[in-house]
Amino acid sequence: MKLTKLLPLAAAATLVPALGLAQEAAAPGFDEIGPYIMTTLLFLIGGFLVMWMAAGFAMLEAGLVRSKNVSMQLTKNIGLFSIAGVMYYLVGFNLMYPGDWWIGGVMGPIFSVTSLEPVGLDAAEASLDYASVGSDFFFQLMFCATTASIVSGTLAERIKLWPFLLFVVILTGFIYPIEASWQWGGGWLSEMGFSDFAGSTLVHAAGGFAALAGAIVLGARKGKFGKDGSVHPIPGSNLALATLGTFILWLGWFGFNGGSQLAMGTVGDVTDVSRIFANTNTAAAGGAIAALILTQLTYGKVDLTMVLNGALAGLVSITAEPLMPSLTEATIIGAIGGAIVVYTVPLLDKLKIDDVVGAIPVHLVAGFWGTFIVAWSNDGASYITQIIGFAAIGAFVFVVSLVCFLIIKAVIGLRVGEEEEVNGLDVTELGMEAYPEFVKG
Repeated sequence: MKLTKLLPLAAAATLVPALGLAQEAAAPGFDEIGPYIMTTLLFLIGGFLVMWMAAGFAMLEAGLVRSKNVSMQLTKNIGLFSIAGVMYYLVGFNLMYPGDWWIGGVMGPIFSVTSLEPVGLDAAEASLDYASVGSDFFFQLMFCATTASIVSGTLAERIKLWPFLLFVVILTGFIYPIEASWQWGGGWLSEMGFSDFAGSTLVHAAGGFAALAGAIVLGARKGKFGKDGSVHPIPGSNLALATLGTFILWLGWFGFNGGSQLAMGTVGDVTDVSRIFANTNTAAAGGAIAALILTQLTYGKVDLTMVLNGALAGLVSITAEPLMPSLTEATIIGAIGGAIVVYTVPLLDKLKIDDVVGAIPVHLVAGFWGTFIVAWSNDGASYITQIIGFAAIGAFVFVVSLVCFLIIKAVIGLRVGEEEEVNGLDVTELGMEAYPEFVKG
């Protein structure tokens, strides 16, 4: 082709057929294949950023549980991520798309294994109006795994390993894909006008509702609540790990929200992704600052764990609509999310619900706030519709999860014995300690 640049255009035109390049000239140009390539790349980059959030959850939970339970939390996190990876391709992905199967649709075809494009796909055979199936599957899988990660932290320090992983099979293979199909699969919530850009309800609140059901069935840790109604704080083992986990989650959230633009083939799409990044970041900052100030005013001292969860609540709050708000609006949305955490954590204690890492305030309650406030900046959304969507998904996930936990409890048991809980799940469930050199006192 370089030869043609050295010749007059007419001469070049006569040379092209002679060089056997007529067929190449007819191949799709970048204007046609560019959006497909760029959107596929967005899904892949966004996907591995969200995958990095699995490390964030693992570090956050490892830091907020006692040292005798750290290995157990790490095992649960690597286990749930792996189970999600298999269950989502076996049944979850095709169950989630399309989302109208439950309204008289045929059940058979949706319970099928995910199929990728053939190796070496030619541009002429690709669906150039979107992205590769592999990249879409990979990106959506990470959201499924994140939902299960939320449950892990709440139920820490007293749930058995295998019963928990059994619930993860149900959650990632069936519960999450079904409720997510109602919106992202073009189901009834999508048709109603419900709006959840990246999953404040579909992922975070859903995980929070499943965690709430599990916490109710399991009960509180031994020593958490006194017979007189007093609350006994149980400090975590390593706030350095918890802080590292929060920063990892913060970083991964750029893929979570930015990738949910679902397109990167135009100037407008790329610019919108950058806007989402900026709003996501400032919402997290707003949540952390709000928790920083409010814990000082409320308790007389800053509480680091509240500040960490404040940042995460800010991220959850902006996830339902990270594109439309201005930077100021995004900061306010995130700050209110941080305030929600500061005042919801003690409320759960009053209700005698033991949430080890604060996942219910962060993901469920802040998830509701983020979902509701979408209509503030997005004229296409309705406050009423947002509430209906949140309530429908919450009711479905909570009830089905509650039934699953009750059945698991009745059939194989859910909670470790009192002696095992006192000695720690690392020794009793795994026979492996995270910090074996520490001398027990």
